[in-house]
Amino acid sequence: MKKFFSIVAVALMAMGMVSCHKNDDEGNTNTDTIIDLTAMEWVDLGLPSGLMWAKYNLGASTPEGYGNYYAWGENEPKSEYSWATYVHGDRDDTYHIYKYNTSTSFGTVDDKVRLEESDDAVSSLLVANGARIPTKAEWKELLEATSSEWKTVNGVYGRELTASNGNSIFLPAAGDRNGNSRINLGMRGNYWTASLYDDYPCRAWNMTFDSEEQRVYYGDRYYGFSLRAVCDSQY
Repeated sequence: MKKFFSIVAVALMAMGMVSCHKNDDEGNTNTDTIIDLTAMEWVDLGLPSGLMWAKYNLGASTPEGYGNYYAWGENEPKSEYSWATYVHGDRDDTYHIYKYNTSTSFGTVDDKVRLEESDDAVSSLLVANGARIPTKAEWKELLEATSSEWKTVNGVYGRELTASNGNSIFLPAAGDRNGNSRINLGMRGNYWTASLYDDYPCRAWNMTFDSEEQRVYYGDRYYGFSLRAVCDSQY
């Protein structure tokens, strides 16, 4: 059952951050499971949109914490990530998409190309003004407005994105989940956007990176990827 928590607004003295409570999510972390609820910190990167970016992955309590893994449009982590366990579609000889479908080749078309609030794990778990999964365009804004460095934080590989105002966020290379396995740990980061890959709706857009590059790309919707939240700048 999804857990909902109330927001505690706290003014922080540094780094342009404010705080919002987040959920006590289960495992799939690098020994970083939240037990005592702490305040989610939001970082002001001076973006044109005014969006604030979360300091931690969803399900983590430190910047380097891997956090939980989610299939696109699902609200909870699980033990197996496959088309057989995916709530919005399945696959036998062909793909069948139940929701967020732009093609008659895959079933009934609803032309939904952005996650609704009910299918957004961030909206379900964080109570903040506009807290949600960022769209493809918002991830691209972040990448274009920051400099990026592959580095380690407390022994965890990832990318640090630094804005012109001096503030930064660290994205751990948490890999991804496929079937019962976690792969690419420490080598690649994959973060879902809220945007469907509408040319081929079995997939959705994600931001992916390794030690060499970062880009917005697409992946099959059943994969377990990381989530990083955004929320509005006004509280």
